[in-house]
Amino acid sequence: MVNFKTLDDFDLNGRRALVRVDLNVPMNKRKITDQTRAERIIPTIKEILEKGAGVILASHLGRPSGKVVPDYSLEQLIPLLKILMPNRNITFSPDGNKEPGPGEIILLENLRFNPGEENNDQDFSKFLSGLADVYINDAFSCSHRAHASTEGITHLLPSAAGRLMETELQALDLALGNPIHPVVAVVGGNKISTKLGVLENLLKKVDHLIVGGAMANTFLYALGNPVGRSICEENMANVALDVIENAKLLDCEIHLPSDVILAEKLEDNPKTILAKKDSVPSDLMILDIGPDTVSSIITLLNNSKTLLWNGPLGAFEFKPFDNATNCVAQAAANLTTKRQLATIAGGGDTMAALKNAQVSDSFSYISSAGGAFLEWLEGKKLPGVIPLLND
Repeated sequence: MVNFKTLDDFDLNGRRALVRVDLNVPMNKRKITDQTRAERIIPTIKEILEKGAGVILASHLGRPSGKVVPDYSLEQLIPLLKILMPNRNITFSPDGNKEPGPGEIILLENLRFNPGEENNDQDFSKFLSGLADVYINDAFSCSHRAHASTEGITHLLPSAAGRLMETELQALDLALGNPIHPVVAVVGGNKISTKLGVLENLLKKVDHLIVGGAMANTFLYALGNPVGRSICEENMANVALDVIENAKLLDCEIHLPSDVILAEKLEDNPKTILAKKDSVPSDLMILDIGPDTVSSIITLLNNSKTLLWNGPLGAFEFKPFDNATNCVAQAAANLTTKRQLATIAGGGDTMAALKNAQVSDSFSYISSAGGAFLEWLEGKKLPGVIPLLND
């Protein structure tokens, strides 16, 4: 198991804890459209407060690129935090000149208003470290970047993982670090080019690799199948063949669609056609995998112990092209409920797809991280995580 420092390693009574969290919640016209990220940080904050510490929350919002942009001010998140943590003393401190007493919470202004944050500037790291006695990283989703608040500060303060980070690292270890075999990975998305590193790393780690989404079209094309007007990276065909050959060498079985759902347009409820993978007409698009492929995947899951999922199997945003993703996700959730399968998923589209399938509460763990989750899938060492590991 991954061995890292946690809240259990610190005596927090009477101390000031700077907690790096991810409050980069989606917003539309200054209204929060999904508060999941904010909800996930609450257990760590409450535990630190209950241990007698004062909390300084540090986060970014949006991409202000080192400039003050009022629409990205964290002050607008104070009402949400007060709803999530009623009867708590929560104060906004744009310049960091307020000090929290035991049981109190200070929210700093958007870290990325200061160019020193993304530049991992030593002076900004020193400023942040001067606000606290200990540093807690509870933002795995931001830990793939060597920023002042994720990497620089760890050289200046005793550092540990918050409970959300701890849960995330344990789940990732369960999926790839120390999994129970057989291990199945589902990888979807549009392009091989954006997930080549993920594919190459997973071939070394999993027993079965299911390729879905538009990415599967490129594999089918590379193997000589017609793909009509489907999204397809024809220039990546040789790369797809290399992946298939490498899988054989590494004893990893790749699973591609045997049948597909077709339509003329990507829209809700168009006329659809079911076809075998080698019978796609030139004027249609592949928009989902077919029932035979779905059945094969579910059979595979029934005979597996661990599932790692990143990316939908079809164009799930449009009905009925969410059918395959929904069916497979619901089968996986059912096996998880029966404790027959450990299920770990991550990525923005994946979260949305699993929410659409109504299984968000049934998987073993769903990561809210995007880029950090992908870089972890690629086998990269994350600069915000390395300082938290025990020697």
